[in-house]
Formats: sequence, C-alpha cells, structure tokens
Amino acid sequence: MKIELNSIGTVRNNVANQKDISWGNDVSEIIIDEQLEKGLVGLSDFSHIIVVYYLDKANFSLDKHLVRKPQGREDMPMVGILSQRAKDRPNPIGITSVELLSVSGNVITVKGLDAIDNTPILDIKPYYPMYDCKDNAIVPEWVSRLMAHYF
Repeated sequence: MKIELNSIGTVRNNVANQKDISWGNDVSEIIIDEQLEKGLVGLSDFSHIIVVYYLDKANFSLDKHLVRKPQGREDMPMVGILSQRAKDRPNPIGITSVELLSVSGNVITVKGLDAIDNTPILDIKPYYPMYDCKDNAIVPEWVSRLMAHYF
C-alpha cells in the first residue's frame, strides 16, 4: 500500500550532516507552514514535545541495512533494523522527544532534536508522560552503551 504524507514544516539548525553523538545541546527551529500556525495554540504550555520527521537523506538497502550493527560499531550486536532506531530504514521516519524552548508565531524552538537542517517535519505532538513514558520498559544492555553519548 502506498501512503502519501505532506510536510507541515522544516527544521532549521546548524547541523549539515547526520551524526551519531552529542545531539542533546543542539537547538533547532521548526518552521511550521503558516496556514497551520493556529494549530500551535496551547503548545507553549508543554515543556516537551514529540517531533515526527521524514529522514529525507536516508538511503535504505535491504542488503546493507536490514541486519547490521547499530551505528556500524564493532562493540554492538548484529540486530535487525526494526530492533534499532537507525535512519536508514524501510520507511525513513524519525521520532524524537525534545525540550520545548518557545513557540513564536509559526516557529517552534526546541533542544535535543536529532535532525539535520532542512529536514521535513511530518507532525508535532505534545509529550504526555502518562502516555509516552513507560516505567517498566525493558531494553537490551547494548542500547545503554549505544545511547551513552547520543544526547
């Protein structure tokens, strides 16, 4: 089945190329299409939001990316693409919880977004701790090592 989505905005920041560490202090502006600006009413009442974006620079290959070591690191196990959050995936959609710094007009300023400059935005959602945080979540040991310096 083919699905068609439209971008609702664009990321603006100083990150030209994808990186695997140190996203935590990066500040980005998300420029929302002006016709959707009224949809931002009330968003500034939240401390965090979830940003859904299209990884338009991703390049998925079944042979190269279906099973691989996360970030190509030798200290990581071989795992399937659906067991990791790599950019090169069958449907290159990114999702990240970020700190909301401000909303001004159609510009959302956030901290900790792991997206490069000009990344298309698909959706913005408020972060609801009771919905988005699972206290009893279990992840494999390697995930902690992988993410140690990501943010």
